[in-house]
Amino acid sequence: MGATKTDLFTKQQNDIANMAKALAHPARIAILQYLVKKNACVCGDLVDELGLAQATTSQHLKELKNAGLIQGTIEGVSVCYCINPKVWKQYQQFFAGFFKEVDLKGSCC
Repeated sequence: MGATKTDLFTKQQNDIANMAKALAHPARIAILQYLVKKNACVCGDLVDELGLAQATTSQHLKELKNAGLIQGTIEGVSVCYCINPKVWKQYQQFFAGFFKEVDLKGSCC
């Protein structure tokens, strides 16, 4: 795979691309939706909820945690996860700015 030339782009462009990459799998979207719906720390329910193997679920959780979207705490032998509100707000602001309303005058093509 070729190297990306991130230095050719602005910090904001790179940040939005990294955020989109973190969200770029339906299992990760499902995890985030479940955590938002529960609005609490979730321990162990995710494997049953998703129907994926434990290892696969753990890999997706790792990606979301690396992106900062979720945070985890250790409770006994379990790790409990919840939405990281600070980063969640940051994602909201970035994507709201990116997908701002555009006044398109008819078809452009």
